[in-house]
Amino acid sequence: MQVVAQRKKTPVTLLAVSIGLALQAQAMMAIAQDAEPAAPASPAAPVEDARTLDTMVVTGYRASLEKALDIKRGESGVVDAIVAEDIADFPDLNLAESLQRIPGVSITREGGEGRNISVRGLGPQFTRVRINGIEALSTGGGTDTSGGVNRGRGFDFNTFASELFSQLVVRKTSAAEIEEGSLGATVDLRTARPFDFDGFTLSIGGQASYNDLLEETDPRGSFLISNTFADDKLGALLSVAYTDRKVVEEGSDSVRWANGPSNGNFSAASPFLRARDADVFHPRIPRYNLYVHDQERVGVTGSLQFRPNSQTELAFDVLYARFDANRWQDNMNAVSFSRGNSTADDIPAPLNPRTGKPNTLVLDGEVDSRGNLVYGVFDNVDIRSEGRYDEQTTDFLQWGWTLKHRFNDAFTLDALVGNSRSEYDNPVQTTIIMDKFDVDGYSWDYRGNSRLPAFDYGALDPLDPNGWTLAEVRLRPQYARNEYDTGQVDLTWNASPYFTLKGGVHYKDYTYTGREWRRSTESVSPTLVDSTTLAGLLREFGLYGIGAGGVNRWLVPDVAAFARAYDIYSNSGIYAVSNTLSGVAANNRVVNEQSTGFYLQGDFSFDIGAVPFRGNVGVRRVDTELTSDGFSIVGPASVPTRVVHEYSDTLPSFNLIAEVTPDFLVRLSGAEVMSRPNLGFLNPGATVTVSGGARTVTTGNPRLDPFRAKTLDLNLEWYFSNEGLLSLGVFYKDIDSYIQTSRETRPFNTSGLPDSLLVGTGASPTDDFVFQQPLNTPGGDLTGYEISYQQPFTFLPGIWQDFGVQLNYTYVESEIQYLTSTGAPAATGPMVGLSNNAWNATVYYDNQKFSARVSAAYRDEYLNQIPGREGSDVEGTKATTTVDASVAYNFNDNFSISLEGLNLTDEWSDLWIDSAGDRPIAYTHTGRQFMVGFRYKF
Repeated sequence: MQVVAQRKKTPVTLLAVSIGLALQAQAMMAIAQDAEPAAPASPAAPVEDARTLDTMVVTGYRASLEKALDIKRGESGVVDAIVAEDIADFPDLNLAESLQRIPGVSITREGGEGRNISVRGLGPQFTRVRINGIEALSTGGGTDTSGGVNRGRGFDFNTFASELFSQLVVRKTSAAEIEEGSLGATVDLRTARPFDFDGFTLSIGGQASYNDLLEETDPRGSFLISNTFADDKLGALLSVAYTDRKVVEEGSDSVRWANGPSNGNFSAASPFLRARDADVFHPRIPRYNLYVHDQERVGVTGSLQFRPNSQTELAFDVLYARFDANRWQDNMNAVSFSRGNSTADDIPAPLNPRTGKPNTLVLDGEVDSRGNLVYGVFDNVDIRSEGRYDEQTTDFLQWGWTLKHRFNDAFTLDALVGNSRSEYDNPVQTTIIMDKFDVDGYSWDYRGNSRLPAFDYGALDPLDPNGWTLAEVRLRPQYARNEYDTGQVDLTWNASPYFTLKGGVHYKDYTYTGREWRRSTESVSPTLVDSTTLAGLLREFGLYGIGAGGVNRWLVPDVAAFARAYDIYSNSGIYAVSNTLSGVAANNRVVNEQSTGFYLQGDFSFDIGAVPFRGNVGVRRVDTELTSDGFSIVGPASVPTRVVHEYSDTLPSFNLIAEVTPDFLVRLSGAEVMSRPNLGFLNPGATVTVSGGARTVTTGNPRLDPFRAKTLDLNLEWYFSNEGLLSLGVFYKDIDSYIQTSRETRPFNTSGLPDSLLVGTGASPTDDFVFQQPLNTPGGDLTGYEISYQQPFTFLPGIWQDFGVQLNYTYVESEIQYLTSTGAPAATGPMVGLSNNAWNATVYYDNQKFSARVSAAYRDEYLNQIPGREGSDVEGTKATTTVDASVAYNFNDNFSISLEGLNLTDEWSDLWIDSAGDRPIAYTHTGRQFMVGFRYKF
């Protein structure tokens, strides 16, 4: 089977036309100037005046672009950068949204703001992040649809406010001196230091943020103070950033679509199915979801610098961030359609004895050309109402000492030691579930809108508190900790003006700890006196910007009221939680990686004829010892298990730059790279999970080899002015070791696992489960190219010379060999998370007094799983285009005001399953965000 992601048309033509028009205008003006008659001779102006006339002072946004180009131009590898004012002035909530302005960088969002990044089509797990030179990993929690708790290697950028950082650098190629671990890019984040400023500096900023869907206003602020002392030998800096944000996310949800054939999944008495002789697909848990995200973000940086003389500099940097992200989730759904072929004898008490799908009667329906049951009317449907509440906190702390000492003009030592740790705590993850059984006349209708269906609950009044049965009380606290201890020493020998030898040793000790707790029997609930008692524990919820087919208000359990009435957080009696259950075994583990790396690199510069060449060549050796502690399922018990795995990598690399002219550079880079397996793959045992209608068996593989690849990059860069760039880059990655999660759906009793693992879950041994296991695969190729263009229109007359543009476009394609659970070839297709086309465009105006910008970011659709669940070929996410804008006015050098707008088109997130069926999984939006603020700098 050949799986190919759908490709969409992109604005390549617009990009090419813009570049062409700008260059043509510049050329025409130059020709016009050459054609002008010679002016009469005039007395020669003083040399000082000539120099003054030729000097242009660039400040503000344009200055930050110029600094970023200087960084890019001076590096040996392929690098893109954003510097301080660039970040502070962009209408961005966090670092991820700042980084998406860089060519080849795309982001995923959580709760309406950026969370993870992908670089050149490679997902978040392939990107390493260093903060002030120390590798770091910050993780948090998300909705179940977006993957839930981050237990992988993908960095959650939404932990940090962008105001905390002065520079972002994305390194897309490798060098021996840069630590291993990246298949996509190494992102270097740098916080401000006191020597970055000229003496005393004070900066204060504040904003009021308004969401048009929630219609509430929230505060955001930042503060920085810095000074130098003792004749600039000592410096100290402190910065603080704070954000209070509340946002709603709403939309429809199906979880996924199941095959409901006419041979018995539904009631045999169904008149609609008796008239059909073909299988149909139906939504498993059709519903509307409402999420309320209440977020508070605090960040603090501190820095001390000591420079006793011109040979020695010592610095201490500390960064603390706290991200509180509490979330409410409410929905009412038709749970019957998530169940299998269970009969009354298969369903244990106290669940309803007739909850199997065969109890549901299909009265009428319509199936579209793709086999989707887009309209249906049903009797005997069980309706479920759910209220969920999460309290989530991510605490991040990093400190580091750096030393730079020059012994003489030839020898330099650089040393670094530090610690970085991130703790995610989800002490409250509570879901209260209540049911009404055998509802007649329930219907769904996707015919008018395939993403926003209309629901009719038939005989059930969604606002009637009577007749509900309390079904489940789920308590599922979560915890994840990531910690790095890092030490490195680097020596540099300037052997001659043309050759520098570098070498060093780097040591890292990384530990991941994950925990999850659950009740042993979630279906055991307190006994309620009567419906009046239950009615007092309910609350009404509704949608904000969706009509939902005329029904947009429902009753759901009030989690806070249940907690008060039944002390569900007592961790005693029926509410005791445990982390030794088979259902949570995979999420209770410790992974420790100790790696020691050595490298040797030569930096060179020479001329061939009139063309200067520079670059580096080197090799890096790294040895890794992996220890994975977790649980294996032996009979009905969870048994502690330890697996130790060692592997080594030798990674050569080179970077070569030819300065064909002073403004035209050709770069060629090549390397062997590796990226360590995702943490979720390294559990030594198996776990069984039953969550409502979702049933999975997950098996780990701690002996996985890392991702490995050979890379080659060619870049052409023309710096036609101080702030202008036109570049073209092509890249190739030969991925010869890939890691894939195989998935297949089959009955639990075919697994060889004991049926006793299902006791208390409500699942039957004959129910279908999704079996998941990671395995190494042969990999494949990844190829692509990038085009980037930026220029201020200083060559145009009048007001037009204050305009400018930034444009970039990236195309990536890949072909990976995917395997079945037995290791046999199953399909070839793109890497998950890879968008074929992505572009960013910014048009700006900046005259130092008034500035304005409009930015758009586009990302093609991409695949999330290959193969997909429920027998589908793939699952994916539709393309998105987000538009942001900002305007600012500078009253003077010290004070300015601003107005910013985010997601101005209110872009929707669209997850789907099956390339032929195009069946919706989740379709949500978060509304537009507007911010008005000020900034004072002294």
